[in-house]
Amino acid sequence: MRVGKFAESGWTRSFVVILPASYVVKAEAASEQLLAMTWIKTISYDEATGKLKQLYDRIKGPDNNVDNIMLAHSLRPHSMEGHMALYKYVLHHPRNTLPKLFLETVGVYVSSLNRCEYCVEHHFAGMSRLLDDSVRAAAIRAALEVRNPGNAFSGPELAALEYAEKLTSAADTIKEKDIETLRQAGLDDGQILEINQVTAYFCYANRMVLGLGINTEGDIIGLSPGDASDPDNWSHQ
Repeated sequence: MRVGKFAESGWTRSFVVILPASYVVKAEAASEQLLAMTWIKTISYDEATGKLKQLYDRIKGPDNNVDNIMLAHSLRPHSMEGHMALYKYVLHHPRNTLPKLFLETVGVYVSSLNRCEYCVEHHFAGMSRLLDDSVRAAAIRAALEVRNPGNAFSGPELAALEYAEKLTSAADTIKEKDIETLRQAGLDDGQILEINQVTAYFCYANRMVLGLGINTEGDIIGLSPGDASDPDNWSHQ
């Protein structure tokens, strides 16, 4: 029900508009959808029990905060466990030889190519924290957003980003000569594998986010399981 007023011949009259119950329900549902962190049901940290609560405790950040991309797995905890293992081992493992800063940069570029704002914002914040140079970070982001990494990189880093772009946008066109180009730029085969895996991981994460409508509502932007000395430490810091 709504109460309103209108003026007529110098007098003010009140009127009442009675809205159908279905309208109110739809409006409330629309409001809830705007606040939702994803389009599917999730189980919050406080509601979690058993295996799910154990996983939340393993990956949570400050104040029991769990990133929405992980909350979106809550109806199938085993997929959350697999996702976290892949993420930690691909991006934050101590036996990677490429700098974590550059692997984060690859993730930002792949996410930008896939138009995944959620992952861009999270991993640009992580990249910027590692870089600790706001001017350089802004220059990198500007170059990646216009799909011209050569504005900010050269040598093996540029070759790796160009490979990541091709693998993201035209994977079926990758040929053996593309691997040879990476070798000639100075990357060894293990490092090529690292770039391949980080690119593939972010394509997976981007499609999960975009396909389920995951947003940053309530997230602490830029946290990561960054303790590279312990592959089994999934705590977000």
